[in-house]
Amino acid sequence: MLKLGGAVKISSQNREPYLSLISESDNLPRVLSEERLLLYSIGMDYQNFRGLIIRNDEPVPTPYNGDIIRVGPEYNYISNNDIARVNPHDSSIRVLFRAASETNSILLTERCNHYCLMCSQPPIDQDDSYLMEEAFRLIKMIPKNTKAIGFTGGEPTLYGQKFIDLISHTKNHLPATWLDVLSNGRAFQNEKFASDLASIKHESLSINIPLYSDDPDRHNYIVQAENAFDETVRGIINLKKHKVRVEIRIVIHKQSIKTLVSTCEFICRNLLFVDHVALMGLEITGFTRANLDKLWIDPFEYKDVLSEAIKTLDTYGMRSSVYNHQLCTVNSDVTHRYRRSISDWKNEYLEICNQCTRKQLCGGFFSSQIQFKHSSYIKPFVLDESIV
Repeated sequence: MLKLGGAVKISSQNREPYLSLISESDNLPRVLSEERLLLYSIGMDYQNFRGLIIRNDEPVPTPYNGDIIRVGPEYNYISNNDIARVNPHDSSIRVLFRAASETNSILLTERCNHYCLMCSQPPIDQDDSYLMEEAFRLIKMIPKNTKAIGFTGGEPTLYGQKFIDLISHTKNHLPATWLDVLSNGRAFQNEKFASDLASIKHESLSINIPLYSDDPDRHNYIVQAENAFDETVRGIINLKKHKVRVEIRIVIHKQSIKTLVSTCEFICRNLLFVDHVALMGLEITGFTRANLDKLWIDPFEYKDVLSEAIKTLDTYGMRSSVYNHQLCTVNSDVTHRYRRSISDWKNEYLEICNQCTRKQLCGGFFSSQIQFKHSSYIKPFVLDESIV
């Protein structure tokens, strides 16, 4: 697991937080270097840079009037064109974008109108609009050749028009970059809001919306919000009416597994126009830990139900994927829908997995699964078709 942020040693005359691109090269025009942090090594021409990131035991160059940011070996992954938030006031750094990663997600808010039993980012009711303002600046700094990014929360649509403005801003600055937005979809029950989003004509945009059951009461219980099912379904319908790409996500746990197959049938019969359905394993973090007794079911124990759900989606021609599972916990009849999906910074494997001949094909585990809870049936493939 990569450490994306925390306390470091910062020497700075400035007290305000700022965003900065990181450079491994000291051969930049002054107009660029004055706004960037240099990954410093002895012998570099450092004087024109806004600040220096000094790793491990590298000596501090003198004289130098810019920011000095000393980081430990846990930040050795930082590389060229990464983007960091530096906060001299509390001596902290947060890596917001990693150029070498295909799984960059940008947190827009921790506020939410759901209180999901398994929320990995528990909501906080406070003004964190600085995250939205920061996102506008961050998007302008991200390299144009970036393949994909994501917006997440909390619930990003709580910003209303500001959310629409951010999508437009992202299209303008990163027109070729795929954009996934995680949303509960309820704001789009307002057709004008859905229409305003569609009017941007962002061709690489997907709104990824959870629907945990075809039973409204069960869905509302899981998300801990009244009327959520009806508002979510209306939101999905409005988005598709205006030709916005929609992915439906179902996190599988003890509460949702009971209706998993019927939920897939409901989607196929009533929402066949959506673009993709993702069946997702449980991340053991946030509220999941507190509610583990209500949520945990070993993936191996529901593998036949998962097979039936995928068969249902396949029968109707629905595009689907299985996310966040280990290959040895699913049946072979779902592997054509199996994806490696866990973000690289929190993706790990058990020691026993080093023996597995399919490790490179397997999605592995969330770091939180390694630490707290994972399937009791993890067994390495030793031949292409055999498990021991």
